[in-house]
Amino acid sequence: MISPSIIITFVIIFIVAYLIGSIPTGYLIVKKLKGIDIRETGSGSTGATNVKRILGTKWFFIVMLLDGIKGIIPVALAANFFDFFDFEGIAPVIAALAVVIGHSKSVFLGFTGGKSVATGIGTLIALCLPVGLIVAAVWATITFATKYVSLGSVIAVTLAPILMNAFNQNVYYICFAALCAVYVIILHKENIVRLIQGTENKVRK
Repeated sequence: MISPSIIITFVIIFIVAYLIGSIPTGYLIVKKLKGIDIRETGSGSTGATNVKRILGTKWFFIVMLLDGIKGIIPVALAANFFDFFDFEGIAPVIAALAVVIGHSKSVFLGFTGGKSVATGIGTLIALCLPVGLIVAAVWATITFATKYVSLGSVIAVTLAPILMNAFNQNVYYICFAALCAVYVIILHKENIVRLIQGTENKVRK
């Protein structure tokens, strides 16, 4: 039976991780440098791809990196400081779920945000470094080869639960990877439609 103190701790982990995930990196950078609301231009997303349309390639990579770090930090902290004997793996998964949701549904932006790819990969890196690095490599390879960020994103996250299982991770990590994949795919549903129709924008010409 889970004690009330552990439940309270899990709730605190979720809230803190959600707030970290809610930090709107792309929005803040574009607002600072251009004085505009990124949600009112391009795709309306606060993610790196939309930042690139406004600020260029350099800021695309900077925002990707910052959003990835945003995913790593709360998960790593939860794994190292809240690893309860009978609940190994739950605390970091709670943090991972919260930070991914926070990025796409930021409390600071009226529950709007990005599509959680970089942040999601960051959580995977924190949970299982080999899995996170492979997912990141697959994303980079497919995106570079096809010039479609959305295609790279969908394929890469789909591999995450398979890789978690292949690396013998616990059931909580595998379930999180599957949930994260489904969530990211749902956030990309309009992109998927455009990919099928052949009207999706490429990341570079």
